[in-house]
Amino acid sequence: MTSSDEPPAFRLGYVPGVTPGKWVRIWQERYPGVPLSLVPVVPAEAAGLVRDGAADAVLLRLPTDRTGLHAIPLYTETTVVVVPKDHLLAATGAAEEVTPGDLADEIVLHPLDDTLGWERPPGRPAIERPVTTADAIELVAAGVGLLVVPQSLARLHHRRDLTYRPLTDVPQSRVALSWPEEETTDLMEQFIGVVRGRTVNSTRGRPAAQPQAPEKAQQKAPQKASEKASEKAQRKRPENGGRKPAAGKNPRRGTGSGQGGKRGKPRRR
Repeated sequence: MTSSDEPPAFRLGYVPGVTPGKWVRIWQERYPGVPLSLVPVVPAEAAGLVRDGAADAVLLRLPTDRTGLHAIPLYTETTVVVVPKDHLLAATGAAEEVTPGDLADEIVLHPLDDTLGWERPPGRPAIERPVTTADAIELVAAGVGLLVVPQSLARLHHRRDLTYRPLTDVPQSRVALSWPEEETTDLMEQFIGVVRGRTVNSTRGRPAAQPQAPEKAQQKAPQKASEKASEKAQRKRPENGGRKPAAGKNPRRGTGSGQGGKRGKPRRR
C-alpha cells in the first residue's frame, strides 16, 4: 500500500498467459493521473502477492487458495493439447476437437506449475514431471510427449514446430481478479469497473449525481405562475382605465343620449 504523502498508484499482478493490455489502456484513458504498474508473477505466488501487499490486485487462475481474498471470475479459457506439427493429431483441422480417448496411448506431460488443477492428465504419465510449463514445451518439441494447457499458455509459448488442438471433457482454467478481503479501496472499485465493462458514467462506488430536471422545473414554475397572473389581470382591466363613462354617453358608441343614441318619435303639434 502507498503512504498518504505519495501520489495514488495502482499495482496489478498477473500470471503468465493473461494479457491485461486492454484494461490497462482503458485505465490510462479514464485515470491519466493515476499510474498503473504491472507486476508479473508465477502462478504459485500469485495469491501471496496481494496478501503480502506487493500488489493491489492480481489476475490469476482458479482454482487457487482464496483464504483472505476476494475473487471475481472474469472468463473461462479453452483447454488445448500441444503437439508437434508432424504429429498425427496435427493432421486434423485446427478447429477440430480432440478427446481424452485420443491421448490414451500418448505420454502426456504434467508440469509442477500445472494450472488445470487435475490429479492426473489423460494418457500415459512421464517418468518425471517437468518443473515448469516452459520446460514441458521444450520436451514436446523434442518429441518426448504432449502437453495439455489453457490456450493462452499455448500461445505464449508458441513455436514454429508446434501446434495445438482444442481438447474436450477436461478441466478448464478460469481467470479471476483477486484482491485482499479486508479492504476494497476506491482505486480497486474503479479497476473492478474497468474489467467488468462499466462505462465512465457509471455511478457504482461513487455518489449518485442529483438529477437536474426537477431543479429546472422548480425554477420555471414561479416564472410561469407570474406570467399567468399578469395575463389574468390584463383580461380583467377595463379599457378606459376603470373610469365611469360620462353621463349621456354610451360607453359602446362614445356619443348619444342615455337611451343608447336612438332617435325618439316626433312631437305632435
